[in-house]
Amino acid sequence: MPASNRRIVIVGAGPGGLATAMILKRKGYEVTLIERQASVGGRTGAIKEDGYTFDIGPTFFLYPRILSEIFTYCGYDLWREIPIKRVDPMYRVVHEAGGHLDVVSGEEAMKAEIAKLSPSDAANLDRYMRDNRKKLDVFRGVLENPFLSFSDFMRPNVVKALSKLNPHMSLEKDLERYFKDPRVRRAFSFQAKYLGMSPFKCPSLFTILAFLEHEYGIWHPVGGCNAVMQRMADIAVEMGVELRLEEEVTSIGFDGKKAISVTTNKETIELDGLVVNADFAHVMPKLVPNDMRKKWNDRKIETQEFSCSTFMLYLGIEGRLDHVPHHTIVLAEDFEGNIDEIQVKKVIPKDPSFYVQNASITDDTLAPEGHSTVYVLVPVPHRTDNIDWQKEAAEFREKTLDRLELAGYPDIRDRIRYEKVVTPDDWEADMHIYKGATFNLSHNLTQMLCFRPHNRYEDLERVYLVGGGTHPGSGLPVIFESARISSDLLAQDIAV
Repeated sequence: MPASNRRIVIVGAGPGGLATAMILKRKGYEVTLIERQASVGGRTGAIKEDGYTFDIGPTFFLYPRILSEIFTYCGYDLWREIPIKRVDPMYRVVHEAGGHLDVVSGEEAMKAEIAKLSPSDAANLDRYMRDNRKKLDVFRGVLENPFLSFSDFMRPNVVKALSKLNPHMSLEKDLERYFKDPRVRRAFSFQAKYLGMSPFKCPSLFTILAFLEHEYGIWHPVGGCNAVMQRMADIAVEMGVELRLEEEVTSIGFDGKKAISVTTNKETIELDGLVVNADFAHVMPKLVPNDMRKKWNDRKIETQEFSCSTFMLYLGIEGRLDHVPHHTIVLAEDFEGNIDEIQVKKVIPKDPSFYVQNASITDDTLAPEGHSTVYVLVPVPHRTDNIDWQKEAAEFREKTLDRLELAGYPDIRDRIRYEKVVTPDDWEADMHIYKGATFNLSHNLTQMLCFRPHNRYEDLERVYLVGGGTHPGSGLPVIFESARISSDLLAQDIAV
């Protein structure tokens, strides 16, 4: 049967679903993309209220190479389709215990900034960059290919890459080989938050995260990261993808283990292949009976380690905030204790670390003239019975607003003209994220590569996964890579 007569249904129009729709349509399949919400993007969606626009989730646009290649494959130029600005300084890291580091582009400029805190550490930046350049080179082939069984560890490129991995070493320990001042290390390790992990437990592989920022820059799409999602959706429709919004998949029809249809709140759609982009741990127990999920049954999912969640404030502010950078990360005085509260004790942090974005300094499309958008993210435990957010949210909001002064934001309460609060409960209830764990399954060594849900879902036939819950993992560039991997696997199985 020609590919043009093969119907592929994609559940979820997040970044992975949108990229998969574009790729599969380019390969010649009939593609139907179904999204429960009224707009695309999922966690990379947008809040648009009272003239203010906020990204819901990701605000750092990193390593655009992968998405640029997807656009090129589909006949488009990412840089022509979407206005994207480079952010420099990239961000400021503020230490509550004292001192701050402005992270800037260019190795010589960055060495000068590091020297303000630790002259001896500045000299080691070249070695850090050189070593991580090599690390990325050997691991890129691993992260760009599927891991479907343990035998994939025997591939020559994997053996070579794993020989460079120090499984006994955490991200923090690896960085100690370069930077002695803990404040400098923090600027190269807080990126573990992209994975919802502690730098003291995050595998040493992920020193490449900060390296990617320094090597390729941090970018801001005009209109926010969701503007990229919107343009991807438009392109998919231009290519011939059927996009169905405000429609929810309620069940999957099977012939044995083979998916043959989905039923939505509107109709039943027959299919030749199914791609699931919704949150894996949330959606699979809803759509697939437990006895059909041998490897990823309910008990297995419940016993996995999930990332932290986030407490969010989206604030529309009267007035400009041109004195603070686009991105600021504030690290608590008791940094390790703060992480322990989140990851181990699973209690509300006493004096939390946080991230704040002042995107209006770069992008004047996000707020009315003379106003600003302020996006605040506070890592907190994923949803747990230890915390009743209905009781705790108001007090935690006040604490968060007080701590904004550490980032250079004096009391802005009187200038708030729009406000939205999101707690772990909201992430789960509104965004359908398991336990409100905004960064999906944790990325420890027992939940990576073939130990993560596979791109070709192993318990069923003609079912494929994309998104942060599958290989290679979470973060926009990696999710786009999962779309390429899963699309290629599908094309191998459902050939022209």
